[in-house]
Order: sequence, then structure tokens, then C-alpha cells
Amino acid sequence: MKIVHLITRLIVGGAQENTLLTCEGLHQRGHEVTLITGPSLGPEGSLEARAAAGGYRVVHLPSMVRNPHPVDDFSAYRALKKLFSELKPDVVHTHSSKAGIIGRAAAARVGAGLIVHTIHGLAFHPYQSAPINKLWIALERYAARRCDYIVCVADAMTRQALAAGIGEPRQYSTIYSGMDVAPFLHPPRDRATARHALGIPQDRIVVGTLARLQPLKGHDDILKMAGQLIADNPQLHFLWIGDGVFRSRLEQTIASDGLTGHFTFTGLIPPADVPGVLPAMDILAHPSYREGLPRALPQALLSGVAVIAYDCDGAAEVCRNHETGLLVRPGDVNALGKAIAALADDAALRATLAAKGRELCRSQFDAQVMVDKLDELYRRPSLR
Repeated sequence: MKIVHLITRLIVGGAQENTLLTCEGLHQRGHEVTLITGPSLGPEGSLEARAAAGGYRVVHLPSMVRNPHPVDDFSAYRALKKLFSELKPDVVHTHSSKAGIIGRAAAARVGAGLIVHTIHGLAFHPYQSAPINKLWIALERYAARRCDYIVCVADAMTRQALAAGIGEPRQYSTIYSGMDVAPFLHPPRDRATARHALGIPQDRIVVGTLARLQPLKGHDDILKMAGQLIADNPQLHFLWIGDGVFRSRLEQTIASDGLTGHFTFTGLIPPADVPGVLPAMDILAHPSYREGLPRALPQALLSGVAVIAYDCDGAAEVCRNHETGLLVRPGDVNALGKAIAALADDAALRATLAAKGRELCRSQFDAQVMVDKLDELYRRPSLR
């Protein structure tokens, strides 16, 4: 099949890793794959080099910028119509909200083949203004009428989208966001080596995060409890993997609280290097306020690391409370602190939760399983 994938930008992020793994897997199966993407700007890093090495065609569309811009958006719409007319794809598969809205409209306009969209995370959420929410919902309803199938990375995304009147139930499928599970199951570094490389003492209990340092990721919630947690257990150490606009402020707050010796910032780490860092952790805390399904949770569980997460969106589908991890009500900082303390004090509980989570994630998040399911979806009849 001729398959076109479209995403707004190739920064280091879950949706982008998902898209590249899909393109790579489809290309390896013999499909003719084209990836269209806009500029990858920002402190999050870029996956452009990986895309270029994938063996499939990559087309850069300068007008496909992240922020809404009427002139650029219309230019992108026109350029996509031209590209789709030239490529004559059997499948157009869009990712991310903006590329999904413009791309689905352009593909439907030129009568492209099967049109599929993946919801990695919804553009509307409780932490933005009501008018912006209503606009995004209206645009997503418009785009849903111009595609055949909608893939969600978690059942929670399907429920939320349908509750907002986006699409019809028959359009939806849940396909968990795949990853190369082998490096997590068999990491290139053991616990001691990973800690030595990071300069973390071997006797510390390491609580990690794997997320961009930006709004709604919950780093400030951890900071609110960190001083008391460390006072109660001086062996606690926090390892923050990632970078972003909040880094300088977070580092200043930690320094002013006198906690610098208990924190390690890695900065931006390429996705391929993450399996060698996760073994340094005893616990992964992911207090994010909005996600589709955070890839950090299965990655940690596959690595044998116990997890704590805010109970939002698809987190509970991986972090099953008291079965594969501990769930906390979003924003309940006291409960977050108690969960961290409970796991820090109980190595046996950490091991039990992580072992159960590892078995859950071993096949559920395998990239080959994801690509197999998408390949099957692409062969279904059009619903338009």
C-alpha cells in the first residue's frame, strides 16, 4: 500500500516516537511509506535524524507550524492537497491535533484513500479556557466527519472524545502506543552502572521522572513534598530525565530549598538512551495532569521499576492501583507524598508491583503488535 503519515513536528515525544516506529514497521513490511512533517523547533530536541535514516520518504512542510496561524495553516492545507493528489495514497494517517485537523480536511477534499487519525492526547482539557476548549472540540468534530477511523492510545481517550461528541463509536479502535520493548527488558546497564554514570550514590532510594520540564507535568507537586520526604528519609534522591522551559526555575527552587544534593537533572536524553538510565531508579513518579497514555509508565515497568501516577486519562490502564502501581488523585500532593514514602519504605512491594506491571506491558506495548494492528486496520473498508 501507499501510506502517508502526517505529524506537526518531530520533537522528542511519545506521539513522535509512536509515529516513527509505525513508519519504520510499515516500511519493513514492504509498504511505500511517506512521512510529512513540519519544523521541529523547541527545547524538547528533534527526531529528524532518526526519520531521515528510516528508509522511507520524508517530506518537510515549512507551513505546518505548531501554533495556530491562519496564513500558514491555509498554506499547509493547500500544500497537503497538492501532495495527496500527487502521491495518490491508499491510506492517509494523521497524528497530533493540528496536523490531524488540516490533514484530514485536505485528504477528504481530494478524495484520498482510507483516512485514519490517532489521538495521542486530546487538545481540549480542563486546564484551559472554556472558549479554547469549545473551539478545539468543534474542530475535532469537523475533522472526525472527514475520516474513516480514529485510533486511540488508551480507552480513556475514546470515552472522552465520544463524550464530547467527536465521531461515532464504530470509528474508534484502541491500539496502545508501541515501543521496542527489548532494550527495556534487557537494558544495556545494570543498576549500579547506571547510578555510577549519573553520579548517584548506590545506597540512595531513587525516585525518577521521565517527562518534559513544562506545564502540567507535575514537577512542582513533587517539589512541594520533597523537603519533608527527604527530612523523613535522607536516602531519597530525585532523578529528573528531560528538559524544557521550566528547568531553570525548578533548579532555582531546589537550590533555594537547600535540596540540590538530592536532585539530579540529566537534561535531554535521546530515546535510544533511556533504557540505560531507567535502571538507576527504584520508583518512577509521573504526576502529570494530562496525557493520552504516558509511555514513561510502561517503559519503567518493563525496566522493573515501580510506578506512581496521577489517575488521569489512560494512566490507570497501565498503573493499576495496588496491582501494577499506585494511583493518586490529580493534584493531591499529600497523597502523592504518601505514595512515594510508602514505596520508598517497602522494597518488597516495589518488586511485586513492578513484576506484575512488566508482564502486563511485555506484549501490550510491543511495537510489532502495534504495527500489526494498524496494518489490519488499513485493510478495512472506508466508512465515508
